Amino acid sequence: MKKTGLLILTLLLFIPTACTKNNGDGSSALRVDKSGNLLGTGDSANDILSNTNFNKLQVEIAYVTGFRPTIQAMADFNDFLREYTFKEDIEIIYTELASPNEESLTLEEIDDLEQENRTAYNTEDTLAIYIYFADAPADGDEEEEGLVTLGAVYRNTSMVIHGITIRRLAARSTIISDGDIEGATLNHEFGHLFGLVNLGTVPVNPDHEDTEAANHCNVEGCLMRAELQFGRVPTAKSRTLMAKSAYEAGIPSGCILSGQMVMGLLHSNTGKAAIVPRLDAECVLDLQSNGGR
Repeated sequence: MKKTGLLILTLLLFIPTACTKNNGDGSSALRVDKSGNLLGTGDSANDILSNTNFNKLQVEIAYVTGFRPTIQAMADFNDFLREYTFKEDIEIIYTELASPNEESLTLEEIDDLEQENRTAYNTEDTLAIYIYFADAPADGDEEEEGLVTLGAVYRNTSMVIHGITIRRLAARSTIISDGDIEGATLNHEFGHLFGLVNLGTVPVNPDHEDTEAANHCNVEGCLMRAELQFGRVPTAKSRTLMAKSAYEAGIPSGCILSGQMVMGLLHSNTGKAAIVPRLDAECVLDLQSNGGR
């Protein structure tokens, strides 16, 4: 009996040691290399467009409860990715998040939320994108003057869409729906992740970049155009607003998309229907020169 008791005690002493070793190995395996997702806007343009380094695209849609993007917008977005990239394997995952309970959000605060909640990062053959659908407007919006921000890109694989602002804007129109504005905003901002215009993808014909609104197209009706605000050129005040929250936060943004611009882009010439704009021939040529379709 004494020998049996000694044997049991010896086994018990070995169990914690084994568990501790396994936990240590597990912790090492769980470490994530985030460096490839902390670059500047447009820096991963070629990796997104081509299959040279990554043959799979994983898009994490992180949305605050109640602000999951519409089926229409996500279908348009999926088509957009497949039209201009060579990625055949595209996975879209949804992550539902609790509200941060903020009245407005700066890009710095949005970045903090990303670091806390993002789960998708680059792996050996997969390029990961993070898109946050927020329930709070951008800091600095002046809604009464129609100067509101719908979305922004702020890193090579990071984007925010202000879902609450999109809904408020769509509610003012009998023609334009939530899905129309979401789709146009997603595609426009992702165009910047493609490196457009001159933001990581060098223009084949530089003349089509807007000289007053850097990194945007000057071709009429193009998705990447920055001048269509109900048919008017943006005022100095609206340009300042579009850049304000990014620079105050200390996080440079490739684009902060204004509500007036998107509404102008969506209105057709007849004003009877919403038309989600497409990339013009010059922007398509630029993408093809950098590994796109």
